[in-house]
Amino acid sequence: MSQPEHFDALVIGSGEGGKYLAWHLAKSGRRTAVVERKLIGGSCPNTNCLPSKNEIWSAKVADLVRRAEQFGMMTSPSNLDMTKVLAVRRAEQFGMMTSPSNLDMTKVLARKRAMIDGLIALHLELYTASGAELIMGAARFTAPKSVEVSLNDGGTRTLSGDRVFLNIGTHATIPGIPGLSDASPLTNVEALELDRLPSHLIVLGGGYVGLELAQAYRRFGAAVTVIESGPQLAAREDPDVAAAILDMLREEGIAVHLATTVVAVQGKSGGKVAVQITAPGGDLTLDGSHILVAVGRTPNTAGIGLDVAGVDLDYLQYISVNERLETSAPDVWALGECAGSPQFTHVSFDDFRIIRDNLAGGNRTSRGRLVPYCMYTDPPLARVGLSEREAESRGIAVRAATLPIVFVLRSRTISETRGFMKALVAADSDRLLGFAMIGAEAGEVLAAVQAAMLAGMPYTGLRDAIIAHPTMAEGLGPLLSKIPVTPVHKS
Repeated sequence: MSQPEHFDALVIGSGEGGKYLAWHLAKSGRRTAVVERKLIGGSCPNTNCLPSKNEIWSAKVADLVRRAEQFGMMTSPSNLDMTKVLAVRRAEQFGMMTSPSNLDMTKVLARKRAMIDGLIALHLELYTASGAELIMGAARFTAPKSVEVSLNDGGTRTLSGDRVFLNIGTHATIPGIPGLSDASPLTNVEALELDRLPSHLIVLGGGYVGLELAQAYRRFGAAVTVIESGPQLAAREDPDVAAAILDMLREEGIAVHLATTVVAVQGKSGGKVAVQITAPGGDLTLDGSHILVAVGRTPNTAGIGLDVAGVDLDYLQYISVNERLETSAPDVWALGECAGSPQFTHVSFDDFRIIRDNLAGGNRTSRGRLVPYCMYTDPPLARVGLSEREAESRGIAVRAATLPIVFVLRSRTISETRGFMKALVAADSDRLLGFAMIGAEAGEVLAAVQAAMLAGMPYTGLRDAIIAHPTMAEGLGPLLSKIPVTPVHKS
């Protein structure tokens, strides 16, 4: 075997944390190589976060066109006038031909692909500017801190590094349901590449990915059925949040089966599929044109020689790391989803910051992070901190308050009045413990609450703040004013 090409830093995978770490190390003067199997920049800009939100926004435009008369707009071109809202005026950009029946999925797909192409070009520019070498191929460990790379354009290279960083991500799980694999089901990757509208999309899984795409394709015009094995949608949320999401989807004509087991699948996705289920009401067979599997993620740790590298895995096959993201192998770190971090791009970026700072002598850890997240249904769900269910399971007493979105006046100006806000405050202090919101612009409101929680601000500070009118964040005042007042000073 030829002598390996040696680098100061070897990064396997170019996801969010990995690419930022590579750029940082290269700019700091370390000879750095990044091995990427396929997706330049990782899954977020190519197949997951940004592409899905791109198509979800096209679906939002479709919904606005469908509701155009509500805003004073007639959808016939002969009736165009100055009252036409901007989103509807630009409908063709999003694949809508000024009539809901004229959706052009090829234009929806083209808009998404144009965005991806632009992001890939940006990433390549950043690699060039940083000095990090991007190597396209599949890596397999042949010894500790050494890999053989099967290059995408043919041939191999053998690389080694003083320090190795694993950012290899996850992929959609396909459960072992009889007939499911043979049916060639869609995952989120293939669903976002459809250039024709499914006549009936059957979605397995009532989590974030499944619900976002279910609503989007319903708004594009497909019949949609969601099958969830658990007793509620969005399993980690409080029952009131899950119930609001269920009502929202059913109002839009999406069929939802809860506490339902998929027994078998027949046929081929893209043609005709039959899904046999056992539901509380009895056994049924659902006929559809496409089936989308969105039941969880599996780490990309198999078959790459991690055992040879001395890297241990946990019982779920994620890479075992400590709170500094160090693996069992000396000078080898893991970051992002493959390390069992919460499966969000913004967490992978924070993993990068932990490793970056610790390499410079810091002492940052992943312990106790306040991780916000959003589900981009419409209206979206945003949450940070504890839910009521989590507080109860930990024995934490809380004071809670809710506020229907309809009482936030901004919601009336945009005719987006569905949903509610909820805040949790400690029972024995004025500390904010959690916040959830289903409503327009929920993610932006979330950031204000998270900032207050990070600053240790008592809820009364946010309650009494002067917030601009009319904004959705303005609802935080009346929401927090509903927190039950209890003595917080003990004698």
